[in-house]
Amino acid sequence: MRKVFIGCAGWSLPSASRHGFGAGDSMLARYATRFDAVEINTSFYRPHRRETYARWAASVPAGFRFSAKLPRTITHDARLHGAASELDRFVDEVDGLGRKLALLLVQLPPSLAFEARTAATFFAMLRRRFDTGIACEARHASWFSPRAEALWQRHRIARVAADPAIPVEAASEPGGDEQWRYWRWHGSPRVYYSAYDDARLEALAAAIRRARGRQWVVFDNTAHGHAVADAMRLQAMLDLSITTKRRPA
Repeated sequence: MRKVFIGCAGWSLPSASRHGFGAGDSMLARYATRFDAVEINTSFYRPHRRETYARWAASVPAGFRFSAKLPRTITHDARLHGAASELDRFVDEVDGLGRKLALLLVQLPPSLAFEARTAATFFAMLRRRFDTGIACEARHASWFSPRAEALWQRHRIARVAADPAIPVEAASEPGGDEQWRYWRWHGSPRVYYSAYDDARLEALAAAIRRARGRQWVVFDNTAHGHAVADAMRLQAMLDLSITTKRRPA
């Protein structure tokens, strides 16, 4: 069954949009009265205790789901090499989300080129530790090749569909594992700052309707608070608004 999850990178709510949300004991609880998904970006920058993840999971409804971004110590510092101990630590921490962890996000540095042996070793190691969805945002042109696509398929990795499409136009289209499609929109033309107009959001809605599998849509244009408004507008276009009266589970 197709399922579409729409949310933002983080759960900060700009004051101009808060009237569209229900009450809650925390900002995350309020966010979850309107959205059923969120991307945890802070895990990229610093570790969180397992208890912190568990508290977040307990503050949202049963149908709410998280994606968590892999630490930069793995993707940017180690560049996918020798990451077993860091992965084990992250596994122990993020396991606090329990069944509410839907996906892991692996964002690669723009300078990291595709190297088949390194990539195969890393994603096999990651897949052994996680049976969730896994998505990768590749940002070097060498990852958009038949060899890389074969690797995504073999290890059940969804290739992120990003906007802006960097470094090649193919980056705007999802690839890899068709069980998940991960749309990650950063704001255009100014990354992180620009809002999307109705035409762009309608085009995204049409692509989501055509796509197979589960759709995960994250707006990362948070700098001026546009992510929340854009996510709400996309919900309306897809007729996916959820009640503001749900209780945490």
